Amino acid sequence: MEKALVLIVGAGPSGLATAACLGQLSIPYVIIEREDCTASLWRKHTYDRLKLHLAKEFCEMPHMPYPEDTPTYTPKIQFLRYMDDYVEHFNICPKFNSSVESCLYDDVQKYWVVTTHDQVNGMVSKYAARFLVVASGENSAGNIPSIPGLEDFSGHVIHSSSFRSADSYAAQRVLVVGCGNSGMEIAYDLSSHGANTSIVIRSPLHVMTKELIHMGMKLASWSLPVKFVDFILVVLAYLWFGNLSKYGIVRPNMGPLLLKAKTGRSAVIDVGTVELIKKGDIKVFGPISCIKGNVVEFDDGKESYFDAIVFATGYTSTANNWLKNGEDMMNKEGMPKKDFPNHWKGSNGLYCVGFARRGLSGIAHDAKNVANDIKAFLDSMAPF
Repeated sequence: MEKALVLIVGAGPSGLATAACLGQLSIPYVIIEREDCTASLWRKHTYDRLKLHLAKEFCEMPHMPYPEDTPTYTPKIQFLRYMDDYVEHFNICPKFNSSVESCLYDDVQKYWVVTTHDQVNGMVSKYAARFLVVASGENSAGNIPSIPGLEDFSGHVIHSSSFRSADSYAAQRVLVVGCGNSGMEIAYDLSSHGANTSIVIRSPLHVMTKELIHMGMKLASWSLPVKFVDFILVVLAYLWFGNLSKYGIVRPNMGPLLLKAKTGRSAVIDVGTVELIKKGDIKVFGPISCIKGNVVEFDDGKESYFDAIVFATGYTSTANNWLKNGEDMMNKEGMPKKDFPNHWKGSNGLYCVGFARRGLSGIAHDAKNVANDIKAFLDSMAPF
């Protein structure tokens, strides 16, 4: 059994940020990753036209700013370049293709027993880790809801994590299920490439421009009351977009910044989708009732034929699949039991990074806290 003072599960932004923060404090660690690369969600499971929805100043990794010539709203390819530079700068060397099978806490020996499986050569390895950092993230596996009749749909069905571009959907009737940033942006991409596009909007949502959100975050950083900032944003959004309720887009009662803080639900940053909805180029439907062949039936009784369905219905955490003694930190959905900012620490040297639903800024917050807490603990105890 190999000893590891700190073992980090996941080499996405959460794991890399934790590794960098630990390295800055000269704390040794092992970082393992189930895929064959860092930031695999960004590299393999995001669409080509993706940009960071927040300004780069709110999306920096710990201890390394973006290059000065980086666009304010960073495209996917440049973000990945930044991640590669980050790995090189902090000399982070993940053990790739290592899938975690189980993490158990040994009450007698006082360490975590982590069993991994090498997906290339089939070897099983075990680690004894005093500290365990769950950095597999809240977006570990794509979520497709259970809908009656979906299994019999004869068209093409994918999750948004498999969507790259709209080129192959021209002239097809495509239904996008989900109205978050991914769903609205994919719908725009499809419509712009000649697809007959519809979108399911089931819940109230805020629609903002990137400039409005940037302004709101700036104002909030100056310690202005969040409710006051939200009032400004909602008024300005109404002036910009008008009354969207007649198009099937209803605003939540809670303001956009407060909603994000309380529930993790982000405002939608409009990329042009709203204008296409207003023009009728993108049709809006409510919740789905069932699917019969290629016909989708909706709760309001409407029906429509589709050639393809893209589920932009979010992701789920898979931490509970392998974390066996994390009940005091994680709930049954594999998410922290405690609210931000006290969510990142469990018992027996267990931590999580990247589960705050606060994007890259939340990751930086968690990683620094975890590294500093481990350093304080080590300073007060005998060596491992």
